[in-house]
Amino acid sequence: MLQTASPDPRTALVVFSGGQDSTVCLAWALARYARVETIGFDYGQRHRIEMACRGAVRTELARAFPHWAPRLGDDHVLDLGLLGQISDTALTEARAIEMTASGLPNTFVPGRNLLFLNFAAAVAYRRGASVLVGGMCETDYSGYPDCRDNTLKALQVAISLGLDSPMTIETPLMWLTKAQTWALSAQLGGEALNALIVEHTHTCYLGDRTHRHAWGYGCGTCPACQLRAEGHAQYIAQHLGQQQP
Repeated sequence: MLQTASPDPRTALVVFSGGQDSTVCLAWALARYARVETIGFDYGQRHRIEMACRGAVRTELARAFPHWAPRLGDDHVLDLGLLGQISDTALTEARAIEMTASGLPNTFVPGRNLLFLNFAAAVAYRRGASVLVGGMCETDYSGYPDCRDNTLKALQVAISLGLDSPMTIETPLMWLTKAQTWALSAQLGGEALNALIVEHTHTCYLGDRTHRHAWGYGCGTCPACQLRAEGHAQYIAQHLGQQQP
């Protein structure tokens, strides 16, 4: 398991939804930084069950990985209900998930990650944190423009200038496939961390916690479930192949 002997003395604030990607990012930060806090956003999302999963994931991480527990600091939850009011998407309203004329799925919430990171930066500044960690990725993703590396690099510059204080945005999953995300999880915390992700995290856009699969809970048909399932299947196939004599 990966553990930095001399951790980076900075405090990191992880944008933490309670899903697979943000949990891997939280583990990644705990392995590197002396102190790690988390922040979540309640914006009227259909899969609001993820908000309930956040606490369970934090508790299980501290229990299963006691060497990380002293580094895990406070959790912050912000009410961004206004985002749900100005959005017209399948993530904030009960409607079928489909592609739109723009080429993006109707699960795209315009500006969501931009707002998340700006609010996170304001909290980080107040808390003395200078690193923001997010699970944004442009390898296996739905084409969301606010997940792109160039977007986040530009935002890092803008936030640092606006606060007149350096703020680093780390995106450890940016160039990873979902299979590689499962592999990174195993590198960070062994199969125990993957088991924790399967049992306690939530990704399904429909908020389904009634159907359990090898990769975790979810409807199994929404884009988030499909990405997670395909990545898990690829990871298992690759992992078993590496174990062959």
